Amino acid sequence: PIEVDTYNFGSVDSIGVILFCAGKHRCSVPHARFLIHGVRFNVGNPQAFDEKQLEEHLKGLKIDQTNIARVIADTTGKPLHKVEEDMINRTTLSPIEAKDYGLVHEVKSTLFPIDADLSVIGEIVPNQPGFPLPFGITLQPAQAYTRSADLDFQS
Repeated sequence: PIEVDTYNFGSVDSIGVILFCAGKHRCSVPHARFLIHGVRFNVGNPQAFDEKQLEEHLKGLKIDQTNIARVIADTTGKPLHKVEEDMINRTTLSPIEAKDYGLVHEVKSTLFPIDADLSVIGEIVPNQPGFPLPFGITLQPAQAYTRSADLDFQS
C-alpha cells in the first residue's frame, strides 16, 4: 500500500467520501462540504425484473451499503449503526462538522506549501484553480493532449 493525503477543495459527495477516507492525512478548506448518503439502484428505461433479479439487486445494495458504512466507521471511529443512520438521513457536513465527525484531520485555507508538487489524475486542470493558493503560487496547467497534470507551485 502507498500512503496518500486527501484534500477537499469544494465538495466530497457520495462514493467520493470513501476515496477521501483513503487519506492518511485528510484536509479541507473552510468553504467545502461533505455528503454522506446511502446506496441506490438506478433503473433507466422501463425494465422488467423477476423476483430472483430483485432479490439479487437488493442483496447487492445491502452489501454495498454495509461496506461503505464500514469504511466510514473504521475511518472516523463512529459506531457502524451511527454511520448507517447518517447515510439514511443523507447527512451533509461542513468541514468543522466533518472534523468533529472524525472525517477530517485539519481545516485550513491554504493546503499546500510553496514548494509542494501536486499530481491530479483524471481531469484537466483549468488555468484558474478552483481552490485557494498562497500568494505568489502559480499553476502549470496540463498539456492539452493529456487527462492528467503535474502542478508545480513556484514562489
